[in-house]
Amino acid sequence: MDQAVLRVASCPPKSGPDDSLLPLLFEPAYAGQSLVDAFDALAPRIADVLPEVGGVLLRGFAVPDVERFRAFAAAFGDPLLSYEFGSTPRSTVSAGIYTSTEYPAHQHIPLHNEQAYTREWPMRIWFHCVTAAAEGGQTPIADSRAIYRQMPDAIRERFAQGLIYVRNYGNGLDVPWQDVFNTEDPAAVEAYCAPRGITCEWKDDGELRTTQHCQGVARHPDTGDHVWFNQAHLFHVSNLAPEVRESLEDAVGVENLPRNVLYADGAPIPDADLDTVRRLLQEQTIVFDWRAGDVLMLDNMLAAHARTPFSGARKVVVAMARSYAGSA
Repeated sequence: MDQAVLRVASCPPKSGPDDSLLPLLFEPAYAGQSLVDAFDALAPRIADVLPEVGGVLLRGFAVPDVERFRAFAAAFGDPLLSYEFGSTPRSTVSAGIYTSTEYPAHQHIPLHNEQAYTREWPMRIWFHCVTAAAEGGQTPIADSRAIYRQMPDAIRERFAQGLIYVRNYGNGLDVPWQDVFNTEDPAAVEAYCAPRGITCEWKDDGELRTTQHCQGVARHPDTGDHVWFNQAHLFHVSNLAPEVRESLEDAVGVENLPRNVLYADGAPIPDADLDTVRRLLQEQTIVFDWRAGDVLMLDNMLAAHARTPFSGARKVVVAMARSYAGSA
């Protein structure tokens, strides 16, 4: 392994809060330095800065193929995770490597922490830009601690009591339960859900509804920092375009919406609360342009991520590791 000293800049060219160091930029010691060969030099430095900054961008290293990216992520010592109980469509690239969310290129994917809509999530997540889009296609990020601090007390305290996520699968409106749970067997779904506190309800049409009581905020197990950690703004019905929301509510009723979220006591979350959340997320958003070969590594509790619309070919693949079971 290459022990050459690596160059560290403050951060890449970006937009966002002036006082944020996210993401800290690491560059190779010399042209053509392999990311895998630089692991021994990179790993301790990443371990030092990740708890403080929340994310690092590795730029300019040689990453000739996806398997070399997989080898780099796996070298941190944690088994790469499979994508279970997912909420968005992805495809498997290789063992532990997935495509980023396969939503149409014109759609914006808001900031979120991976799988913050459940009680178990990866602590580490890596993104590798194989092909940068001709226009757009950035992966914006944000400091989850800063979002927590900026949130109005009344909303933060309400969210701290927990949330209830409701999902109705299939029917051409959302991801089929067979894809979410990677099985055709309802008994296997129930076996997965029971120990995780996920309630299953099989409806008359054979489709599935799940509910789960989860955290709205969380405390990082290593740093002790409180973080904004949920996907309420994504699951809430206010995330839909007004005309889509109205037609869906008329067609299937609120209880059968593909996904929704409530306060822990079952009370609806006012649209105005989510408007405030979205405004603060936008204020904390950091945007930098991808370059082919880039690798972004985030602490999934300390940093949220998103995706902007794009044109042209774009390929970003993802790895996740270090599963952590929080408490709702």
